[in-house]
Amino acid sequence: EEYGDIEWRVSQARAGRLEFLGGKPELLRLGHFDDVDLSMMIHMTSRTEDGKTGVPVSNNGCIVKTVRYIGRASHAGGAPHQGINALYAAQIGLAAINAIRETFRDEDTIRVHPIITHGGSQVNVIPGEVRLETYVRGRTVDAILDANKKVDRAFKAGTLALGAKVEIETLPGYMPMTCDDTMAKMYRENAAALVGADNFRQIGHRTGSTDMGDLSMVMPVLHPYMGGATGSGHGADYQIVDQSLAYLGTAKGLAGMVIDLLAEGASGARDVLKNAKPPMTREQYLAFQRGIGKRETYEG
Repeated sequence: EEYGDIEWRVSQARAGRLEFLGGKPELLRLGHFDDVDLSMMIHMTSRTEDGKTGVPVSNNGCIVKTVRYIGRASHAGGAPHQGINALYAAQIGLAAINAIRETFRDEDTIRVHPIITHGGSQVNVIPGEVRLETYVRGRTVDAILDANKKVDRAFKAGTLALGAKVEIETLPGYMPMTCDDTMAKMYRENAAALVGADNFRQIGHRTGSTDMGDLSMVMPVLHPYMGGATGSGHGADYQIVDQSLAYLGTAKGLAGMVIDLLAEGASGARDVLKNAKPPMTREQYLAFQRGIGKRETYEG
């Protein structure tokens, strides 16, 4: 599930309609995976280097943040000196994030990509409130937590420069994902029959994030990619150009895995479970994610 519309999701959580803002984390909390031993899904890809289908070794996880700078509104022409420009404070915070990018290690594949969702009320008013959203992504939990501290420090820099205030809310996002080796081997054998061995790719690490990562904390998972699309991921030019591969290939890939896992008394699934070592129990996962959430106010 795409972790978008953050402001709306936060409002739903505050209204008590959900706790976690991602799909599978919330389903895990509600117990809908309590009787599930392993999980698989197939994601579309438009990247030619992924072949017609392929399996990644792993994917980034992420933390999600909302940020609110509070200044003082004033007339932008008549009395700008009476204001505290929240937009300028936000711009300095964003510049500080860019300044720390070279401190992120390449092997941690950190990604930070803020957007401004509210930049002011009208053009003749010094902005008294500015709101942002961002992810902090990384390859491991430790790398994400380290980058998150640096990002918070950068956001606070803007308040010091302008004498503003900033409210930073940190939310649990998606955990890093690792695909199960035994399931990946099964899928590769199926893919050879489905699209040809030459069209299968072992993809390596991907820097996007998925809530399959949350499932991978508590059970073996597989998250292959299937071709059939062109364009930029999440772009307006993204389109399905090979319907047979995109629709039928995906269905056949999933069905083939079901057969291999459940045939002969589920011997394939039992092999997966015998070799798998998920890093957390459900209870440990929930406790960790709940420990991520916090709200902090800082005044410059």
